[in-house]
Amino acid sequence: MGLRDLVYGAYERRLASSLQRSGAPVPRHVGVILDGNRRWARSVGASSHEGHQRGADKIVDLLQWCDEAGVEVVTLWLLSTDNLARPEAELATLLRIIENVVIDLARPENRWTLNVVGALDLLPADTSRTLKEAAEGTGGRPGVLVNVAICYGGRREIADAVRSMLQAHAAAGTSLEEVAELLDVEHIAEHLYTRGQPDPDLVIRTSGEQRLGGFLLWQSAHSEFYFCDAYWPDFRHVDFLRALRAYAARQRRFGA
Repeated sequence: MGLRDLVYGAYERRLASSLQRSGAPVPRHVGVILDGNRRWARSVGASSHEGHQRGADKIVDLLQWCDEAGVEVVTLWLLSTDNLARPEAELATLLRIIENVVIDLARPENRWTLNVVGALDLLPADTSRTLKEAAEGTGGRPGVLVNVAICYGGRREIADAVRSMLQAHAAAGTSLEEVAELLDVEHIAEHLYTRGQPDPDLVIRTSGEQRLGGFLLWQSAHSEFYFCDAYWPDFRHVDFLRALRAYAARQRRFGA
């Protein structure tokens, strides 16, 4: 272990201890945009496949850190609807990695309840089935609830929520005029992919990009944002603790 590792280790322990002693508020729901796999790969002379795999391997660490911190819900953005336009070979490789990630997270020895969200109908049928079957057996586990956002886009989610709401009212015999009179924010929220869950308190994006890119558009109206320069495969526990520290220092106004 080099001097730099020793220094970072000491800093990490001091930061963790400081957060615990201060009784700093912990976000109930953390959303994470896991960005920078391909740029990390280019920076180290690796293939995009290696970058995606290294990013996948980091997910277990993050969930363990969230368990330790007392976070209740984590939403991971693994694949956007825009990502479907990537070259076929890269997309096929990425989908296989995502399938393996979900299968591994669903193993009985892990603590997490999985909820796969997104426009799964746009995925290959085999991939969609694999993801759903892996997540089905994880209900009621003691660790964090993990929303695995795959083929996800915020605009698509809102459109799906409105469509679902209209279909429910149509099935009940409600006219469009009656729906228009009844419609409010809560009616739409009840049909989101994350219905019944707290909105994200903190959204983290890695790789230095400072935009949401369509992530949890509806739910993040009052979220705090933390942008980290590290590419996702290089995201460390100390980076996570810094995000928690930044969150704890914010004075949340919820639009007031």
